[in-house]
Amino acid sequence: MKEINISKTLTQKRKEKGITQDELAAYIGVSKASVSKWETGQSYPDITFLPQLATYFNISIDDLLGYTPQMSKEEIRNLYHELADRFADSPFEETYDRCQKIIHKYYCCFPLLLQMAVLYLNHHMVAPKEQQSAVLDEALELCRRIKEESGNVFLSKDATMVEAAAYMMTNRPQEVLELFGETLRPITQETESMAQAYIMMGNPEKGREALQVSIYQHLIVLESSMAQLLTLPGQEPQKTDLILKRFLGIARLFELEKLHPNVMASSALAGAQFFCAMGEAEKALDFLDLYVTACENFAPFTLHGDVFFDSIDSWLADFDLGNQAPRSKDIIKKSLIESIEQNPALTPLKETPEFKTILIKLKSVLGGN
Repeated sequence: MKEINISKTLTQKRKEKGITQDELAAYIGVSKASVSKWETGQSYPDITFLPQLATYFNISIDDLLGYTPQMSKEEIRNLYHELADRFADSPFEETYDRCQKIIHKYYCCFPLLLQMAVLYLNHHMVAPKEQQSAVLDEALELCRRIKEESGNVFLSKDATMVEAAAYMMTNRPQEVLELFGETLRPITQETESMAQAYIMMGNPEKGREALQVSIYQHLIVLESSMAQLLTLPGQEPQKTDLILKRFLGIARLFELEKLHPNVMASSALAGAQFFCAMGEAEKALDFLDLYVTACENFAPFTLHGDVFFDSIDSWLADFDLGNQAPRSKDIIKKSLIESIEQNPALTPLKETPEFKTILIKLKSVLGGN
């Protein structure tokens, strides 16, 4: 992160130009002592001298000050993961206050604001219960600012997705429909077109990467959507069995529990809740077993490819937050255990020996107590 550092800039630029403090002082119309104090950081130049100094060294005033309200992608990524760890290890108010100060300082660094909204989305649950809605509202406000003022189509699109997730978490589905409209649109074919372009240009390796990226993304969306479809109320038994068969078939075919354990765990939990509500304890317990299997594969808590998806690791690593999980390991482990142990939808199962065995295994796998 950048701070005002005019003393370092003045010293560096003066030496690059090969002039003395006396010569710089004479040009500006001040004493040598004034220039010396500027370079040692004992005082700052009067604001009226800044244009003259910047012109003399042929740099902008921003460069002269050594300050920019922007952060690089790498700085944002490192800051995000640092704050995620702090939310796990430090008092919530202390970390939240630091986040607010960072937002205030870099209020026009829109890529940072987007990731701060994501940070709040992923950590609102560690706030005191009465404050959780306010944290999500802050994420919504950041998303609105990005969309209104960034002028960046891609950032605005990402902000809309974060905004939709925040609305869902605050039980406001109507706002989600107002964001996207109620017309269902087809999935874009950008990646497939890029793959074809690479192949036509004689670059099959990049073409392979683009196609694998496309398949990977469609797979994750497909399985997540299948899990939601499975849990729709009023589903006919035959339809449920068909969805279940295809969902599990695709998951096994692509070894989803290893490839993307988060999607597999979320889907398995949804299935367990559904069958528990339907009074089908045996199927619910089967899905909880699948949940534990997925949790066994969470370490090392990074997104990655596999033998089939052998060209996507560099693409995953280039994400805004890298291929690391958006929450700290401790928060993830705690959340995975609480999703079973404190889940009211699974209450009918909680006194059964099978459920207790599953919970013990889960805690053992994740290192919980």
